[in-house]
Amino acid sequence: MIKLAIVDDNSFLIQATRQKLALFSDFIIKCTAINGIEIIRELEKNSNYDLILMDIEMPKLDGIGATEIIKQKFPHIKIIMLTVFDNDANIFNAIKAGADGYLLKEVSPDELKKGILETLNGGATMTPSIAMKTLNLFRNPTLIEPSTIDENIKLTTREIEVLEQLSKGLKYDAIANNLILSSGTIRKHVENIYNKLKVHNKLEAIQKAKNNNLI
Repeated sequence: MIKLAIVDDNSFLIQATRQKLALFSDFIIKCTAINGIEIIRELEKNSNYDLILMDIEMPKLDGIGATEIIKQKFPHIKIIMLTVFDNDANIFNAIKAGADGYLLKEVSPDELKKGILETLNGGATMTPSIAMKTLNLFRNPTLIEPSTIDENIKLTTREIEVLEQLSKGLKYDAIANNLILSSGTIRKHVENIYNKLKVHNKLEAIQKAKNNNLI
């Protein structure tokens, strides 16, 4: 059995990852944690793990910081970043910290299994779009530059609430339930957010909002 840990501050996404892995009999999830500090404490008690699926954005200690510490203390444990963020700085910093792979949370169960096995066999699994970004970063390291804040971006309080929910990987229906709104209203808010941020998808919206300190 392949012994895994899932580290994510969103219980909904932990459950979603559990469900993907439950389709395969060769994996056992030994523990889950909601931040980097929790998983490090767990490993200090028992480091008999093969691989960790690590989120990036978490309170107290994020996934990149946790990866760096774990790789120093427990180098035998493989780590795959499993996140909604595909911006250049996160990719670069995750690789620099020692991550063995980088997958987006929208990965299918079969692709997740393949990525885990590939990583345990010495490979470096990456979502194709991440692999291309990584190549571009090595070709042109100057791409990693601080983003400038656009003071012209004005989002309403409700739009920011929707963005924060999106950043946790929640679907429209779940966001609607959390905010006591209809799914149609959430879709309209998302459309307005895209227009105001001048982006075309969820990942771009979340990253631009973070770069501008909106969430």
